[in-house]
Amino acid sequence: MESKALLEIAVKAAESKRAENIVALDMQKVSLMADYFLIMEANSSRQVKAIADEINDKLAENGATVRDIEGKSDASWILLDLGDVVIHVFQKEQRAHYNLEKLWSDAPLVDLSAWVEEA
Repeated sequence: MESKALLEIAVKAAESKRAENIVALDMQKVSLMADYFLIMEANSSRQVKAIADEINDKLAENGATVRDIEGKSDASWILLDLGDVVIHVFQKEQRAHYNLEKLWSDAPLVDLSAWVEEA
């Protein structure tokens, strides 16, 4: 499945579980690691888990495979590795601490307005 299609499925799944401040970075010209980083936050570890589970479920329904999931036991930051798309689901404090958007500030933002109510 194309990386942009994976990104769309993940964004819509996250939105359905009320993920906040969803941002996608286009990593294609700044890193060989992935095509996209998808970053979002939630208010509690329970919500972080629910978002990550929904993303995983929707990807599976569409025939996509998640290579690895890290951080589920603590749920302050869950990372889902799809290969070309890396998804970061943070609790608010963790997102502020790691500030991936600043770390990867050379990466342009992806317009998500077609996929979310508030981009």
